[in-house]
Amino acid sequence: MNEPVNSEQKKRAQSVQSMFTRIAPRYDLMNRLMTGGMDVRLRKIVIQHAKLPSGGTFLDLGAGTGDLAQEAIKQYPGRRIFAADFTLGMMQAGQKRSGPKVEFTAADALKIPYADHSFDAVVSGFLLRNVVDLSLALQEQWRILKPGGIFVSLDTTRPKKSILSPFINFHTHQVIPFLGKVLTGDRDAYVYLPTTTDKFLSAEELVVYLARAGFQKILFQRAMFNTVAIHWAQKPPLE
Repeated sequence: MNEPVNSEQKKRAQSVQSMFTRIAPRYDLMNRLMTGGMDVRLRKIVIQHAKLPSGGTFLDLGAGTGDLAQEAIKQYPGRRIFAADFTLGMMQAGQKRSGPKVEFTAADALKIPYADHSFDAVVSGFLLRNVVDLSLALQEQWRILKPGGIFVSLDTTRPKKSILSPFINFHTHQVIPFLGKVLTGDRDAYVYLPTTTDKFLSAEELVVYLARAGFQKILFQRAMFNTVAIHWAQKPPLE
């Protein structure tokens, strides 16, 4: 059973929802610019790890405009592709692009409106660092996966200290907020990005959370100078 979030968590969730509503019209463009187009390649890798079987069902959780769902359509034609997000503006932008090929649903990642064992794969892109209760979000994804189902997450991660650290910090803390202000008029939203990254888990720490949620065969790979990581894992199959 889901535990209710407290008032402070609700306030934070509402703030995140409002922020993504404001930046929705330029969200995809900013992602391309911030990553030099690498986000497109990373999403392809995410979907490859989903290993969606013939006739399988797929959920892009925290879908935003549905980039991962769109890639799933390309890699796994003929499957049922769902996308869920709690920001209406993001989903509206995604629906215009995908049409009826993707089934969009309004959803909170802490209380996903699907039955147990509904999906063969649940994936997310840049979701986990935004949720107010990470453990609950992972438990919910475990719940809606079928036995043997696949979890995949793409998110920012704290990079290890290296000779590149000053350049990475300048890009994330100066360049990205500047681009955000110019292209969206909302510098604060893109100050939020490096701030939440700094506070989020390392790739190794997220593995621990996944194991606690019940996942097995947990693996990850880093990319973009160790500033992002893709994690994938399996819900144990029935014996």
